[in-house]
Amino acid sequence: MNGDFEKLLMKTQKPARYIGGEVGSIVKDKSQTDVRFAFCFPDNYDVGMSHLGMKILYGLTNSRPNYWCERVFAPDKDFEKAMRDNSILLYGLESHDPIKDFDFIGFTLQYELSYTNVLNMLDLAGLPVLAKDRTELMPIVVAGGPCVCNPEPMVDFIDLFILGEGEEVNLELLDLYAKMKPYSPTKEEFLREAAKIEGIYVPSFYDVSYNADGTIKEVVPNMPEAPKRVKKRVIYDLDSVYYPENFVVPFTSIVHDRAVVEVLRGCIRGCRFCQAGFIYRPFREKNVDTISGQTKALCENTGYEEVSLSSLSTSDHSEIDKLLSELVDYTDGENINLSLPSLRIDSFSEELLEKIKSVRKSGLTFAPEAGTQRLRDVINKNITEEEIMSTCKTAFEGGYTGVKLYFMLGLPTETDEDIIGIAQLARRIIDLYYSVDKSKRGKGIQISISTATFVPKPFTPFQYEPQATADEITRKQKLLFENITTSKIKYNYHNKKVSLLEAVLARGDRRVSKAVYLAWKKGCTFDSWDEYFNFSLWQEAFDECGIDTGFYANRRRTFEETLPWDHLDYLVSKKFFEREDLKAHKAETTCNCKEKCSGCGVSKKYGGVYCGANT
Repeated sequence: MNGDFEKLLMKTQKPARYIGGEVGSIVKDKSQTDVRFAFCFPDNYDVGMSHLGMKILYGLTNSRPNYWCERVFAPDKDFEKAMRDNSILLYGLESHDPIKDFDFIGFTLQYELSYTNVLNMLDLAGLPVLAKDRTELMPIVVAGGPCVCNPEPMVDFIDLFILGEGEEVNLELLDLYAKMKPYSPTKEEFLREAAKIEGIYVPSFYDVSYNADGTIKEVVPNMPEAPKRVKKRVIYDLDSVYYPENFVVPFTSIVHDRAVVEVLRGCIRGCRFCQAGFIYRPFREKNVDTISGQTKALCENTGYEEVSLSSLSTSDHSEIDKLLSELVDYTDGENINLSLPSLRIDSFSEELLEKIKSVRKSGLTFAPEAGTQRLRDVINKNITEEEIMSTCKTAFEGGYTGVKLYFMLGLPTETDEDIIGIAQLARRIIDLYYSVDKSKRGKGIQISISTATFVPKPFTPFQYEPQATADEITRKQKLLFENITTSKIKYNYHNKKVSLLEAVLARGDRRVSKAVYLAWKKGCTFDSWDEYFNFSLWQEAFDECGIDTGFYANRRRTFEETLPWDHLDYLVSKKFFEREDLKAHKAETTCNCKEKCSGCGVSKKYGGVYCGANT
């Protein structure tokens, strides 16, 4: 790092984001490495360094002596300007080498509003943004993460996508490259071999045709190596798969500055709006001894004084009581705070409260999602108001005084009664607090209500449903405001235009790629940040590309329609989603996987704890 570079850093906010050299970072001799991989998180350092997937794949790749994975984050606006003004190319934090010289540039697509940052990072790297213009073998630009379940709006920019869980397939891809690289293959030759690996989707190897009404007619492979449907990868055994014993410890504060231990993958619940609950199936959990050992190793190696258990629903672990007993004994003894996100309302009990009595009583967060029982049944939330009230009573008696409640507006079949029900539920929780003995409850009740606009997502039963229009959401937000009659309830809501954009990008086809490119050219980056989001520029891009946002966001799909992601296989069957959508409109619930197999299509062979055999 030379003096001129250091002077630039001193003019930026949080220069520690851009220097590397943190405890736990891995620096190798590049002359001794065969494959270099730039792991790019398309958001700033504070967000990206909190991402567990990066920590896992960073450690896994670097566990191979001849492979070197470096971290790359989107520079904030001030440092981006300094880079462009001084012709500094985007670089890896470990070596400070330009990533354009690496073998792979890999992006994790965690949320749709990061898409323009991907383009911006490629441009900052000094590379053509469009995949067709990158004709040389290296670097190969890849992408993985949950948004890859519908990668079509990004196909113009990415060479290949990795579907599903990456621990095995990432190394298989790098092994293939290391094997072929000495023979100087063309980019197409490498991609043709890569397409043979299960979980690899090469979008240029597929042709899409359209019907007169704009819907997709068919998606057809144009290379013999490309499968008709690309199946996602699944890790069968979480106890034996790689998990890091050390994390890179940042010099500066980040969003989640703590040790994180994954306890399970997948979800048994089947909430009909929840994409993660379906694309991460089957439900698999780690052994208590594995979790305990990984917790101790991470805390001891990093020095963190807080550890969080990561999952979609921590309390669904089959041995949650034993797990918490072991962990609390350790964390209390070492003065480490144990964080327990993702607790289910129907799993919260006096016994669980006793187990987590050392956790800070700053407040509890629950997600009823809907204000009435009818609508909770529609979305298959499978919690009752009795369970909500019982949970809150247990929490109040345990000293908690704050409750955060998350809901969605614009859910299928929603009525005004359902919206008013949100305010009424919050009011009943306040009344419940005052019914608790003063000697048990804490001082001062505060209920926080947050509403997000429902976004229909691929690979969910609601993938067919329309999103409510912006005008409808405005009316619903106003109605809820009018029915909140006490200062003890605070109401926050999400930007409806952000949700509209998210819906277009989530269910878009590859024609939307042109709008993504044009929006970036107009200056759109960091779209998930309120201070940078500019919907008017996006609307200009959609208009200039002839894209009707309502076609993607506000239109109901038929079951017969070919969806942009139908050629990708995330193991849950389309017939199951159709059945669930029909049941939703009858307000009929489906039991969770632990109670009974619902026949979603995931086979027992993938390691699911409760899966039926080939249902």
